[in-house]
Formats: sequence, C-alpha cells, structure tokens
Amino acid sequence: MEITTEKPYVIGLDMGGTNSIFGIVDQRGTIKAQTAIKTAAYPRIEDYVKAAAEALQPALDVVGGIENIRGMGIGAPNANYYTGNIEDAANLVWKGIVPVAALFEEALGIPVRVTNDANAAAMGEMTYGVARGMKNFIMITLGTGVGSGIVVDGKVVYGSDGFAGELGHVIVDHSPEARSCGCGRCGCLETYCSATGVARTAREFLSRSAEPSKLRELNPDDITSFDVYQAAEAGDDMAVRIFDYTGRILGAACADFAAFSSPEAFVFFGGLTKAGEYLMAPLRRAYEENILFVYRGKAKLLVSSLNGSEAAVLGASALGWE
Repeated sequence: MEITTEKPYVIGLDMGGTNSIFGIVDQRGTIKAQTAIKTAAYPRIEDYVKAAAEALQPALDVVGGIENIRGMGIGAPNANYYTGNIEDAANLVWKGIVPVAALFEEALGIPVRVTNDANAAAMGEMTYGVARGMKNFIMITLGTGVGSGIVVDGKVVYGSDGFAGELGHVIVDHSPEARSCGCGRCGCLETYCSATGVARTAREFLSRSAEPSKLRELNPDDITSFDVYQAAEAGDDMAVRIFDYTGRILGAACADFAAFSSPEAFVFFGGLTKAGEYLMAPLRRAYEENILFVYRGKAKLLVSSLNGSEAAVLGASALGWE
C-alpha cells in the first residue's frame, strides 16, 4: 500500500473491552504520541467519545494539531467497515448498534473508518509488517479467541454484510465430544487453537491420565497458555504435546483455508505465537500433510513482525490513510 498525503499523520484506535489505546502514526508506521482511556468507564457512547477527544488533545499538540491528521481508523470488536457501526459486541459496555465512526467524525472533524480487530491487524501487517507488498494473505490472530483477516488482491474481504472472514468459527470437530464455543456452536477452531483453547486442552490432558507434569502443581481452573509454555520450556512432555495437538489442528485448518484464496502467506499474530517452535513446527507439518497438491510449497507460514503492544494501534491507523 503506497501512502502519499499532504497531511502526514493518522490516528489509530485499538478499542478493547477494558482499555482504549490511541496512537498518532506517521507514514513509516512510527507512533509519535499515545494516550489511553478506560473503555468500560463510560456507559454512554457519547461520553466516551467526548472523553477520547479530550484525552487526544495533548497527543495532537505533539504533531501540530488536528489539521495535520488525515483520518482516523478504529479496530473494535464487531465493527462493520460498511456501516461505521459496532454491532452487538459482546465485550463492550454499549449494546446494540453503536454509530462510532459518525460520532468521532462529528467530534474531531476528520474522516473515520472502522473495522473489526482482526481485519485491522491484517491492514497493519500489509501496511507496516511482514505482509508489506503482498496482495493475497490470511492473517490469523491467536489470543483469547481466534480471529482472522483475509486479504485478496490487496483488499480486505468484508463480504456482503461486513462480517466475512470469521475463520475462528469454522468447525474443525464434528464429533459428539466437540467443545462448546461462546458463539453458540460446537467444535469451532477457536475452542482448540486460542489461548483459552490451549488451557482447555491442558485440563483435558491432565484429567485423562496420571502422567507426571509440572502442570499438576497448578489449580486446573487457573492454568493459562503461558503456564503451558513455561512447562514446555522446562522440558515437560505433556506441555510439549499440548502445543503439538494445537499446532496440528491449526495447520490442518490452514490447509483448508488455502483452498479459498490461494494466499501467498499465512501471518500468525497474538500472544500464543510466543510459544514459537512448540506451536509452529507441528503447524507446518500438519499444513504440508494436508495441503492440496496444487498449493504445496507455495504459501509462507510467518509470525507477525509487529510489536504486540503497538500492532493493534498500527493496524487501526492503516485505515486512516484510506
């Protein structure tokens, strides 16, 4: 994505259920100034937007004011690129349809675009990260859930209603024992390959055998994916197998996803990627074992190059150049 503009900065907003982080970003992807407010502290969206505009003022002063801002991009749960609304987000304090783009445009006097957080991550990767210069790739975000952003011919795929690309909710287990998902269905990829999925796998492995493991020293309900990673690093066989199980499911799923858009790459982002080769080695093996012959050896399997704490802001800011 070539960026040329007489206004040298954009605002990126990473809107989470707890915190909202704002960054003012230049054309190289350098965050020049940052600020944050508590999302959940404002039960009325109008009060949230007013507080955000006030909190942004010192950051705007750093870059010479709002007249140097080309636009604003927002990455948020259930945000619809077509409508500019957040629609029925489970993890935000505002319910129903929230016209967030229109409210920020009115408050700041600049164009505002929104998209969901995984699509924002894909935009950031394409503008500033390892997918720079790529026209076809699939972004997979591995956090509390599994999100995805699909880029085809240089454009994020939004579908007919703005909600295309929910690969985390593709069903990978159709058995009667399939795990229940927060979306209301069973067997979704997210229930196996998210950080919470890894913790569920750990509890299942522990309950099925008496095999010694460092994970037995923890309360099963409190186990996190980071605990599993630390155990794997300490040479714990069960922890290594948990990541192997996770990586194989994800790799096989990606082999299926390749048939959809024949991507140049899959880019993996999020806390779970810190498991490194414990996750990526079985993922690569399963991908190669399951990929359709015509796609074999074509797609790269990459880990995001963007700094985790900045990536969501950078991803949202990429929308601001549009």
